[in-house]
Amino acid sequence: MSNAGGRLAGKVAIITGASTGCGPVMAKLFVEQGAKVLMTARREELVVDAAKEIGRNAIAMRTDVTVEADVVAMVDRCMEEYGQVDIMLNNAAAPGQDKWVWEQTVENFNATLAIDLTAAMICTREVLNRSMLERGTGSIVNFSSTAGWTGMVRKTHYTAAKAALRALTKTIALEVGPKGIRCNCLVPGSIETDLWVNYGHRIAKEQGITFEEWKEKALATVPLRAISQPIDIANLALFLASDESRTITGQSINCDAGGYMVG
Repeated sequence: MSNAGGRLAGKVAIITGASTGCGPVMAKLFVEQGAKVLMTARREELVVDAAKEIGRNAIAMRTDVTVEADVVAMVDRCMEEYGQVDIMLNNAAAPGQDKWVWEQTVENFNATLAIDLTAAMICTREVLNRSMLERGTGSIVNFSSTAGWTGMVRKTHYTAAKAALRALTKTIALEVGPKGIRCNCLVPGSIETDLWVNYGHRIAKEQGITFEEWKEKALATVPLRAISQPIDIANLALFLASDESRTITGQSINCDAGGYMVG
């Protein structure tokens, strides 16, 4: 149910990667807080179903954010439906295939950068040109990972992309700040989604231990001994998207139960 007086009242958001995981949770929260939302993902059936579950003020379409024409069509649809874009959540991502660097392929490396890094630039460029620059307002949120701070074995492709997102965020913030537009980077640690659980089961099997043993080991160095839920990520995204964070820009903000402390 929409809330006309919510924290995002009168705002329009595009959320990529909105078919599973944190995407639908963020979309639901944003609509509850008064926003109108366009949800996009490569898997059309899943994202359409997710939008239907939310109901009013959520629409969906298939978009491959690595294809420029798809991104243009995505922003066209948002402008046709709602007439503006106030918030861009560059949430779409892919882990790529796990490979040691000596096994790494250019195809795997570049395909991961295309969706985890380049797509954020394309989506940002399009919403700036179509709505934000002209209106002198907007909030762009990129989604990195604490793996981009610490590195992660067999993830040269993924960690390079996620680290680069932080630098991209700073540069965008410098460029668009004088135009009244903000750009920040949300940096999750582990999030208890199907993707994380499946990864844990795979690694636990490789190590010859149970999933619960792997999970306990993974949490041993996390101060809060907790794993973020999608709603934790959604709550931070809501803050960064809203006017409550109006003087926060160019920042990379962790949401990881203290797993990696910056500073």
